[in-house]
Amino acid sequence: MHSLLKFIQQHSNFLIFLCLEVVAFLLFFFSNPFQRSGMWSAANSFTALLNEGAGAVSGYFSLGKVNSALAEENARLLEENARLSGFAERDAETDSTYLYSHLQWQFTPAKVVDAETRTMHNYLVLNKGSRDGITVGQGVLSHSGAVGVVSGVNSHFALVTPVIHPKMNLSCRLAKSGDTGFLHWQGTSAQYAALTDIARHVPVAEGDTVVTSGLTGLFPEGVLVGVIDRAELKDGDTYYTLRVQLSAGFAGLRYVQVVRNPLKSLQDSLLREVP
Repeated sequence: MHSLLKFIQQHSNFLIFLCLEVVAFLLFFFSNPFQRSGMWSAANSFTALLNEGAGAVSGYFSLGKVNSALAEENARLLEENARLSGFAERDAETDSTYLYSHLQWQFTPAKVVDAETRTMHNYLVLNKGSRDGITVGQGVLSHSGAVGVVSGVNSHFALVTPVIHPKMNLSCRLAKSGDTGFLHWQGTSAQYAALTDIARHVPVAEGDTVVTSGLTGLFPEGVLVGVIDRAELKDGDTYYTLRVQLSAGFAGLRYVQVVRNPLKSLQDSLLREVP
């Protein structure tokens, strides 16, 4: 208390001057409507700026929740679309109706928590595992196209072998003609892969769309894979040399959908009976 009184005594002239300035300022603005309006306008603008900044900061930290909610909603819409694309069949033994369709798929949203997309042996790690229904062999896609296939799983995480991996062979077809081939990554760029087994008699042009064939049961038919970036056919060649610009942007990929085909086990069981 003694220090405070000593400070006031030492700076009394300055404090009196400051008080008089404040009083003069208030009298000036509150006695003049034009200046008073300007002062309130400036104060409101400053307050709005502070609120906008606070909102931006709050919005930034809530982006994770928003993206997660959007991924969940996207999965729900994908499943609903698959249901609407099917047709109902009645099981005579159980007297119950099943939705049976080649588009009967289930989708689990997941977040990419680790990734390598700049080497020969690329991978993705997802934050969903066996406790979420993820199993080896399930397809993975993003909002922009096919991503890869689950190659390893534990209770909490899943390892994905992406399309940009030398061991990946993805069954695809040309959307325009319907001819099928296999997509192979050649290890040069994460933006491009090669489409093989397209015969020379097939009409192919740069810009043609490449989609999943649906033949292996990993992906629904028609999921975007990319577009033909370069088409070459030399004299004597039986098949085209096709370069595909991939639609899935692997750099910065954050959210994906893991695809489950409930009928795949039935489909695979028939293959074991092939002589």
